[in-house]
Amino acid sequence: MLTIKRVATVVSNYQEDDSEKGLSLGCGRRCLSSCCLSVSKLPLYLFKKDGDLPMENGEVESCDEISEISFLHNLLLAQWDDRMNQGMFRYDVSTCETKIIPGQHGFIAQLNEGRHTKKRPTEFRVDQVLQPFDENKFNFKKIGQEEVLFMVEQSIDHKSHFVANAPIDKISPSPNVVAINVSPIEYGHVLLIPRVLNCFPQRIDHDSFQLAMHMAKEAADPFFRLGYNSLGAFATINHLHFQAYYLAAPFPVEKAEKQIIALDKGKCPQGVSVSQLVNYPVRGLVFDGGNTIRDLSDTVANSLVFLQNNNIPFNVLISDCGKRIYVFPQCFAERQALGEVSQEILEAQVNPAVWEISGHIVLKRRMDFDEATEAYAWKLLAEVSLTEERFQEVKAYILDAMLCQKVDVEEENYIIKSELVQNYEPTTPQLPLDCLVQQ
Repeated sequence: MLTIKRVATVVSNYQEDDSEKGLSLGCGRRCLSSCCLSVSKLPLYLFKKDGDLPMENGEVESCDEISEISFLHNLLLAQWDDRMNQGMFRYDVSTCETKIIPGQHGFIAQLNEGRHTKKRPTEFRVDQVLQPFDENKFNFKKIGQEEVLFMVEQSIDHKSHFVANAPIDKISPSPNVVAINVSPIEYGHVLLIPRVLNCFPQRIDHDSFQLAMHMAKEAADPFFRLGYNSLGAFATINHLHFQAYYLAAPFPVEKAEKQIIALDKGKCPQGVSVSQLVNYPVRGLVFDGGNTIRDLSDTVANSLVFLQNNNIPFNVLISDCGKRIYVFPQCFAERQALGEVSQEILEAQVNPAVWEISGHIVLKRRMDFDEATEAYAWKLLAEVSLTEERFQEVKAYILDAMLCQKVDVEEENYIIKSELVQNYEPTTPQLPLDCLVQQ
């Protein structure tokens, strides 16, 4: 069992007097903006360049033998423990009670009252999946470099490397960084922030999704998962990021039954297989297989770009060291706006994001935790799910979108280049209006 030493907590980032720190580089606050980042040094992890290597039996061939516990695993946890000892988290997550709810599915409940009172509030609309980046609202350039664990980039060979103190200006004008989540749900809870200085809003692109896949693979631990929440699906910061943490138990969704979707020949790109969850409260799709990491990554990214272009909120779980991806189109915000969510669920103030949907449910009131049953967990998560009719419509479009080529990104606009989607306009949804978040 993992134990974490209880430490004093701090309220927030940068609430100390900067003048007391005696810093002279950049603006003096050692933030992640270009003023400080370009003149700073951070640890650097370089992952293997193996995106095009073949996969056999779900594993990528590599010229390096993978150790039982990867270096990235040890690096991340050592750095995270160090920040815990420095008191950088808003509460001590090690004191949060966790239990497995009795029943067939084994939903996991956590009582986390601190996350409810100290988590950063949402600062944008929840009825639009794609929104422009707003420099004036909170973004990750405003956090301190002390919250960053390391940078992560692709190596130029098929080996992983680590540099303890790398000058950022020699690595990238806009690095990928891994930072702590100051409002953690579990042990090792971190944020993966692709190209932090590019100020990408919370929207999927192929490169960033492949980066998340590589991180899952390099961690080499099935208990380490990455998640993504779109806007409208409980992302709380409109600055591109993934979340990840360790949970030493299978998520209920990972144990759920799946039914393989039979596709016409040619609709299974690069060996990727697609399944549909069965007997689970949230309807979703499962992608696995693929001839290479890139094949699986690009296939899923095509589907996610389609969802966000059509204003359909969604959550994503990257599981099994990057070999399996769960995609959940959801409609909780829409149902809430229409007054269709039960008062009992609303009063619990649970935000059904990727972790909750996957079966790790963060509860904020003692009474809900003590009285939690499988029926309650099922009812909570079922509020998130599309109806069967809507899900079948969305699924059909997702399966078509799998064949799309990569998208071009221009400012705040994605354009899908494919024979399947001609003259596509992101502001003109292709799905029926009742499949979208109403604006």
